[in-house]
Amino acid sequence: MKILRTKKLVLHPAFRGGLAALLVGCVLLPVAIVRAEETVADLPVASDALPELKTLDGHFPFDVPETLEQWESRAEQLRTRVAMATGLHPMLPRPAIGATIHSVVKRDGFQIEKVYFESLPGHFVTGLLFRPTGDSVARGLNADGKRPGVLCPHGHGGRMMRNDADKMKQLIENGDEMYMESGSHPKLARCATLARMGCVSFIFDMVGYADSVQLSYEFAHRRHATRPEESVPAGSDPELFFSTPAEARLQSILGLQTYNALRSFDFLASLDEVDPDRLAVTGGSGGGTQTILLDALEPRIAASFPNGMVSTSMQGGCACENACLLRIGTGNVELAALMAPKPMGMTAADDWTIEMMSDGYPELKQLYSMMDQPDHVLCESLVQFKHNYNYVTRRIMYGWMNEHLNLGLETPIVETDFPAITDDEGAVWNDDHPAPVQRGPKHEQAVLGWWNDQSQQLLEDCLGQSATEKGFDQTIRPALATLFDLPMPETSSVSVSYSDPVEHDSGATLVSGVVTDETRRREIPIRKWVSQSEGDASSDGTVLWVHSATDETTDFPEWSDAFAAQLEKSKTIIVIDIAAIPTDAPEGKQRTNPQPRRASAAFTFGYNRPLAATRCGDVLAVVSAFQNPPGGVSLVAPKGSAAYVLPAAAIAGPFLADATIDVSGFRFADLLHQDDEHFVPGIVKYGDVDALAAWRAPYALTIQDSKEDQWPTTKAIYDARDASDQVQWQVNR
Repeated sequence: MKILRTKKLVLHPAFRGGLAALLVGCVLLPVAIVRAEETVADLPVASDALPELKTLDGHFPFDVPETLEQWESRAEQLRTRVAMATGLHPMLPRPAIGATIHSVVKRDGFQIEKVYFESLPGHFVTGLLFRPTGDSVARGLNADGKRPGVLCPHGHGGRMMRNDADKMKQLIENGDEMYMESGSHPKLARCATLARMGCVSFIFDMVGYADSVQLSYEFAHRRHATRPEESVPAGSDPELFFSTPAEARLQSILGLQTYNALRSFDFLASLDEVDPDRLAVTGGSGGGTQTILLDALEPRIAASFPNGMVSTSMQGGCACENACLLRIGTGNVELAALMAPKPMGMTAADDWTIEMMSDGYPELKQLYSMMDQPDHVLCESLVQFKHNYNYVTRRIMYGWMNEHLNLGLETPIVETDFPAITDDEGAVWNDDHPAPVQRGPKHEQAVLGWWNDQSQQLLEDCLGQSATEKGFDQTIRPALATLFDLPMPETSSVSVSYSDPVEHDSGATLVSGVVTDETRRREIPIRKWVSQSEGDASSDGTVLWVHSATDETTDFPEWSDAFAAQLEKSKTIIVIDIAAIPTDAPEGKQRTNPQPRRASAAFTFGYNRPLAATRCGDVLAVVSAFQNPPGGVSLVAPKGSAAYVLPAAAIAGPFLADATIDVSGFRFADLLHQDDEHFVPGIVKYGDVDALAAWRAPYALTIQDSKEDQWPTTKAIYDARDASDQVQWQVNR
């Protein structure tokens, strides 16, 4: 392409600092004052292809914001992301726990009791409760006679994981463990020592482990094959985990496990002897992942020790550690930082955490120092050991809990041995307490059905005819902003270049060009059409026309009777040629790259924006580049682009004079597979196209689709904004 010149649009100084800031949390906003500068310049190097997909083995640095105000804003966004990714935005009900506690097992200084309860109707959480006995009873008590509670997510291997004699000899020789007996159950050893320190500790089963028998271990953690019944429309029944319907509602094994962990925390906090002001969580490996998420979602946690997963490297290799949306633009170190400024400790080992002392921990230290609590974060280097929660690591954790739960014990705290817990002693289910019979796919359907019903009830004042402005703004708006998390670009970061003009058979002048979004390093191909017919179009402004259909039979694939009529009316049309941007995927699909050993959409969409979100950003870049001609900018989107043009029109808000979008019956709920180019995880839960249209309120919008009674949320929110005259429907024939 021969570049004639670059047109840079420069934002007026009064509006610098991000157009997106004008759009967040506001309804009526001033239109930015811009000026155009004509310069001759070389375009920055940028690619018109999609960026390389990120995987869980990438690099996830934590860039600490410059100010506390910036961090607080960022932290709020991250908490929304975590809650959404786990299917807990809004939070599912957490009523009082009706737990069954039975069958005491005694050891010196502590006792174990078996526990089970329903986290949701028909789904049981199982685990072991450790309490102080004997000389330990007097420890940890406050003035009210209450003691700390420590929740212990166990991580992979299960709570009953046992090292055999040969393994134990090796671990003792290496310095990982001290005792053949108690050290053979390292996950129970930490619960036992915490009880001997005066704490009540609870270790619960991850989905598929030990007595959690309703969903299999292989299915929940080491899943290989995709079941045919998972590829069904999002509105289909029955619904299963890992299916398109489940992902369209952000329902995942990680979400179920996180909810179980929260309910386990509720159980522990509800015990009469537990001090509500001294509640802590510590887990290792997969339990470290759960600890990070609990810290983000549960404000009652006073101290934390997420071990083995706070890292800028590998983020968690199991299906139970990944969910769509979770780590787009973030990672475990930044997510762990949501605990700040409350006490949080960890260690670095000879695994994916090996670089933490130089990449991750300094940034956490910087954030905690900014909050005047530099001593509230700790990462101890134990890189002489492989991935672990071994005796040495546990000893550091005991000291951390001793200090921050105000136990007042002499340090260092040293574990003492105890006879290993037998399988029978650790089993929750027995003849008197039989295991639940509902299991497998039928149980999946029951869990997901309950989840759907509860979410619909919680969103009752946010979507549909009952939608209120408050409900929509507090719940749906931040959710949609998370799903399509590319703000309106700064006009100063967007440039336009053109090639030599040519004349079309119609007599119109045509100039090919490129809009470059320097921030995203993206090039969006455009074509500028200028009608040579007589007439003054200054009052009509410029029309942006979205072309999404692939057509290699003509040099001008957007040309049609409708396009010609629009050009005659507006005189100038900028075609956004979305179809010309390579996707490196078969037609009608988006690139997906889940690791074969973990067939799940979460391994793509937990780290990468869906194609619709990327295309939304492309449209916004062009809107930013052409926002200030006389008469303003209008957006016209023919059939096939609603998935990304509806959110783009909403985010652009007042920077579009109006938007006309041909939806033509498109619904995200009808998509059959996560590979579909229009698939967006979570969008069905948060209102589908109806909510995206409502998101644009109160600005002018024309929907070409069906009668307005098919768009109850849009109608309700436009009415609530006193802007019912700004939205109209054109029924397609």
